[in-house]
Amino acid sequence: MIMNRRSLLTTALTLGAMKAFPGLSYAQARPLVFATFTGSWEEAHKAVLVPAFRKANADAAMVLDPMLSVDQIAKVNAAKANPPIDVMLHDPGPALVAIGQDLVEPYPVEKSAYYKDLIAEAQEPMGPAPFFQVVGLTYNPEAVKTPPTSWADLWKPEFKGRVGITNLNSTLGTGWLVEIAKMRGGSEANVDPGFKALEELKPNLAAVAANPGALATLFQQGQIDISPGNFNAIQILKARGVPVEFVAPKEGAIAFKTTIHVVKNSPNRELAFKLIEAALMPEVQTTLMNPPYLIVPTNSKVTMGGEIARVLAKDTAELKKKFVFQDWKKINEQRSAWIERFNREIKI
Repeated sequence: MIMNRRSLLTTALTLGAMKAFPGLSYAQARPLVFATFTGSWEEAHKAVLVPAFRKANADAAMVLDPMLSVDQIAKVNAAKANPPIDVMLHDPGPALVAIGQDLVEPYPVEKSAYYKDLIAEAQEPMGPAPFFQVVGLTYNPEAVKTPPTSWADLWKPEFKGRVGITNLNSTLGTGWLVEIAKMRGGSEANVDPGFKALEELKPNLAAVAANPGALATLFQQGQIDISPGNFNAIQILKARGVPVEFVAPKEGAIAFKTTIHVVKNSPNRELAFKLIEAALMPEVQTTLMNPPYLIVPTNSKVTMGGEIARVLAKDTAELKKKFVFQDWKKINEQRSAWIERFNREIKI
């Protein structure tokens, strides 16, 4: 078996602890493992969350193991009695799957110093939301002289062959499909109007990306001029000098709760709780809100600032009014069928 660098680090830390404390089992001795997301999320957590956690917890050993939600769920399912992960991070759809498969524990709300300060939409008893991901319209201002104002602008003739979208494996893609369905009389339970709209969009489509990061890269490569896009990914591109802007459509920007969970049967329950507490701290969320991370906070004690205040919301009260929160329990009921249909019908 080939072990990657993180697996080697985890094993080395575990064996060191077992040598120091001979009575410990391998599971009891291994460091805390947090399965964050890949890319900018790993960078942000490595730079901000991990140091804050270690400072508050006597420099406790921990390992970031970035992976997609589907891989997190598969890993824990394969070893439920002795899970290789202690803390999971999920978008709304996968979070419901993890909860439904009994892979996570209720969050000990009564012990939390920060849970009560989260906005209501972030207070999830099976795992709170330390941040939101926000989807709106993204565009190249050098090519698109009049900023878009509505999802409907993507169908304008002047964008023939210049529109990018993601497939429905991404939360962005599925959430956006629901919103365009709503524009035409659909809902979370009926996206047929959305698929009809996608068929009409085909002349404008330049690319269908696998995920939000790949979609953002298409702007960098000059392959697209306009798309639904993730606020955080676009701000990272802007920081690199790529000509791209983000605007909330008049229908409302889509907000996805990203929740963080203690894995059931974790041998590091207390440290897992403390890591999540660190993620909810206003000091950590304030740092992550600022460049280069620009992650939307959920703690009501955080004062909105910078690009987030300018483009999205000046405070959490405005955030709740302007954002669209979708019913992912209803979406999950048919999502697999929608993915199959999309892959079959939407080809360019």
